[in-house]
Amino acid sequence: MGGVEFYGDLIATVQPYPRRLVLSPRKLFLSLALILSSVSVQAGQSYPELDQSVDARLQTQLEHKLEGLGLNDAVRKRHLSVALADITDPERPRFATVNPDNMVYAASLPKIAILFGAFSRIEAGDMQLDTATRDTLTRMIRVSSNSAATEMLNRVGMRYLANQLQSPRVRLYDPKHNGGLWVGRPYGKGGETMRDPMHNLSHGATALQVARFYYLLETGRLVSPALTAEMKSILGNPGIHHKFVKGLEGERLAANIFRKSGSWRDFHADSAIVERDGRRYIAVALAEDPKGGEWLKHLIVGMDKAVFDTVPRSQVALLK
Repeated sequence: MGGVEFYGDLIATVQPYPRRLVLSPRKLFLSLALILSSVSVQAGQSYPELDQSVDARLQTQLEHKLEGLGLNDAVRKRHLSVALADITDPERPRFATVNPDNMVYAASLPKIAILFGAFSRIEAGDMQLDTATRDTLTRMIRVSSNSAATEMLNRVGMRYLANQLQSPRVRLYDPKHNGGLWVGRPYGKGGETMRDPMHNLSHGATALQVARFYYLLETGRLVSPALTAEMKSILGNPGIHHKFVKGLEGERLAANIFRKSGSWRDFHADSAIVERDGRRYIAVALAEDPKGGEWLKHLIVGMDKAVFDTVPRSQVALLK
C-alpha cells in the first residue's frame, strides 16, 4: 500500500452478525413499505458496480449541464466532483460522474457514515434502536446536529466505524479508489483523532463512495431490510432547505428527498436519493469554492434534467 497504514484487523472484526430484531408495528410498516418499493435483496441477487455502469448519454448530458453552468473550470481544477446515478431499475443503474475519486474535506456529509456505523451496531445487537437513539440519529442527519453526531460517534466507536467502512463487504473507504467515506474525529472540540490514512482528513468523502453508500442502502446491502427502511426514514424530510433541496423546491419539482449535506468555510457538499415522477436517482456533489453552495443549488436542477432527458425507451412507461 505504499506505506499507507489502515486501521484495525478487518477480517477478524467484520463478521456476519445474527439479527435479533423484534419488529414493532412501526418497524413492520416500514419494512413492508421497503419491500413494496423493491428495495429488499433477493437471495443470490447481485448488482453491478456504479463505476462499471457509466451510461454514455447520461454522461454527455451531465457534462453539458456542467458546461452550461460555467463549472468546467472548477471540474478541471478538481474543485468540483459530481456523481449521478439513475437507479430507477436498481439492477441496471445508469451512472455519470466527474472526478469520482477526488477525496476532499466534506464537513457534515460523512455523518452518513456514523449512521451506518450505528445501524451496524444495532444489527449486531450491541445497541438498541430505542426512541432516544432514533431521535439522536434523526437530529444528526436532518438538522446536522454536531452534538448528536459526537454522541453517536462515541457510542459507535471510531475504530469500529473505520473497520466497517473499510470492510470487504462494503468498501466505502477503498484505497483502490483513493479513499472514500471517513470520520476520524468528533464534530466538536476535543476527543480522539484518527485521520484517514491516505489524505489525513478528519471528515472526508469522494463522490463515488457517497453514491455507493446510497446505492448499497437502496438495494438493501448495508443492513437488514427492516433496518434499511429505518435508515432511509431518518434520511428523509430534510430539516435544512438549501443546496439540493432549495434547487428542487425553486423549480417546484415535487420530490421525496433522502439527503445529507455539509458545509465548512469554502467546502460545500450535498448528497441525496431523489424520487420524482416515477424515477429514482442518486445525486452527489462536492465543491470547494466560496460560491459552492450556489453551485449545488443550480447543479441539482441540471442533474435532474439530465436524468429525465435520457430515460431509456424501455422505461418510458414508468413516467406515465
